[in-house]
Amino acid sequence: MEKFAFIMHPLEAKRDIARKYPIARFLPERAIEWALKYKEPMLVSHITGIKSATGTEAEGWFIGCPLTPNQLLTLPKELVWKRIIKCGKMAESLGAKIIGLGAFTSVVGDGGITVAKNLDIAVTTGNSYTVATAIEGALKGAEMMGVDPEEAVVAVVGATGSIGKTCARILAPQVPRINLVGRNIQNLERAAEEIKNEGGAEISVLTDVNSGIRDADIIVTVTSAVDAVIHPADLKPGAVVCDVARPRDVSVQVARERNDVLVIEGGVVAVPGDVNFNFNFGFPKKTAYACMSETMILALESRYENFTLGKEVSVGQVKEISALAARHGFKIAGFRSFEKSVSAEKIAEIRKNARRKLAY
Repeated sequence: MEKFAFIMHPLEAKRDIARKYPIARFLPERAIEWALKYKEPMLVSHITGIKSATGTEAEGWFIGCPLTPNQLLTLPKELVWKRIIKCGKMAESLGAKIIGLGAFTSVVGDGGITVAKNLDIAVTTGNSYTVATAIEGALKGAEMMGVDPEEAVVAVVGATGSIGKTCARILAPQVPRINLVGRNIQNLERAAEEIKNEGGAEISVLTDVNSGIRDADIIVTVTSAVDAVIHPADLKPGAVVCDVARPRDVSVQVARERNDVLVIEGGVVAVPGDVNFNFNFGFPKKTAYACMSETMILALESRYENFTLGKEVSVGQVKEISALAARHGFKIAGFRSFEKSVSAEKIAEIRKNARRKLAY
């Protein structure tokens, strides 16, 4: 039996903490964060039933790091690292041989390098498989919306981050134009130079999200923003948005006001076997985030080594983890949008709405 662990943390203080402590829904967020700062990591659940297509089995544990995205980004790095390392030590004591860094624990500081140096087990951020599933999901969604990648304008929001830049590098040979969107123009220009070597796509760099996505047919968004950066007025009719970020980059207002654009969550993966996570994190049964799945895949492969760490994800890593995922039976589990399943019929309706709006 292979063994792994995965660190999770509350994405929204009131909603997520209230699942365990109902009184939290009546408290101001500042009070919740104050209390969380003094709470120790905890065992959230025991994960059972994972069985690879090869017959290999695995079990794991969710370890809770009780810090919000805001705290992970604003508290002193040393304090945050100490808390994440404590989660890793708990995983070691349970017998895990690799641990995945979930959501904002993977972006703090140096992207897991310091954490890995302080643990006796392997560490991965899961970003390689996140890239793979984001691209697969975006292109499949585009196909269903009638968008031809060979004629599409693609925008990558958060293009200087490890996930965003690698998404752009992989998409560059497949599309005629890519808009790279980020906060720092110098970093964007450096990323553009790298991406130009991957294919013939025309590359533009923009620091304003609205300007970067308003003419885009396909958008992959993966920022580390705490609040939404994409709003209803930013999107053209018929656009396909793959939102890989947690918390979401796309405002919930888009779902309420734009019935002519397709927004999907990146990285929703079907896990092989009769898996039971023994914890509800908002996904259908037997499905998980791609970053969680990367940790499971590496465990099933007995690859107990640091796999995706730091601020870079190579194209080679994405291809390798994609091949391992297929070998063990992991695959994209349809589409979800704002925590709800999206059927083929619903996508057809969105496509029809977009055509109607473009006709006026």
